[in-house]
Amino acid sequence: MSDTMYLCVTCGTQYPAEDAPPARCVICEDERQYVNRQGQQWTTLSQLHGAHTNTLTEQAPGVTSIATTPKVGIGQRAYLLQTPQGNLLWDCLAYLDEATIAEIQRLGGLAAIAISHPHFYTTMADWSHAFGGVPIYIHADNRAWVMRPDPVIHYFTDESIEPLPGLRVLRLGGHFPGSAALHWPDAAEGAGALFTGDTISIAADPRWVTFMYSFPNSIPLGPRAIRRIVAGVEPLAFARLYDGWDELAGDARGAVLRSAERYLAHILEA
Repeated sequence: MSDTMYLCVTCGTQYPAEDAPPARCVICEDERQYVNRQGQQWTTLSQLHGAHTNTLTEQAPGVTSIATTPKVGIGQRAYLLQTPQGNLLWDCLAYLDEATIAEIQRLGGLAAIAISHPHFYTTMADWSHAFGGVPIYIHADNRAWVMRPDPVIHYFTDESIEPLPGLRVLRLGGHFPGSAALHWPDAAEGAGALFTGDTISIAADPRWVTFMYSFPNSIPLGPRAIRRIVAGVEPLAFARLYDGWDELAGDARGAVLRSAERYLAHILEA
């Protein structure tokens, strides 16, 4: 965790070691994100230590959320998925400290990491190295958005991959070309769970979800992208859905399908 690996204050993306901060954050300059109104700002993990805490909370058997307080970057949650074949970290947080490492080790450590899309890549290489260099799985279509390359990153090119037995990561596209979700059919007592990052995002009314190209800049997804996402998840069984901030319990699959129909009806109205 080098002091010279700078983190973007706004999005939490980590850049390779340099003597001075980068001139710009490529992630934030993209229209799916934004540059801080105060201008581009940088920090490091060492500068953050002592001012933040990661809290691990069991959401359901085998599903533990990890959240940082006060938030770092965009404030998403990551999830520790505990399976008989080993633990997987789904998505990632910018903040990492020794207390977090110790608690995850107490819960069985990590066998793999998989991440939905570039806004959650953050300090993923540091997380991997903290647990012995476990593999990080992301879709090759998002390779250009990896700001700190590392040999632990494995780029998959198929439409799905099984990073651990019983866990399947599916490329759904939408928010980014390689945006992915993770399906765990054995979760929720066999009813299944879907982890979506913000490819599918739970709405303010938790009976519904939504789909966006850019959340902060309010740019919607087009019909083709929505239909691709629906085609990817419709065959799956899942009673729960976990996005990067919230949880939808009950008929999560039905909520996704109903929400897609509502979304398409409004966006095609014109």
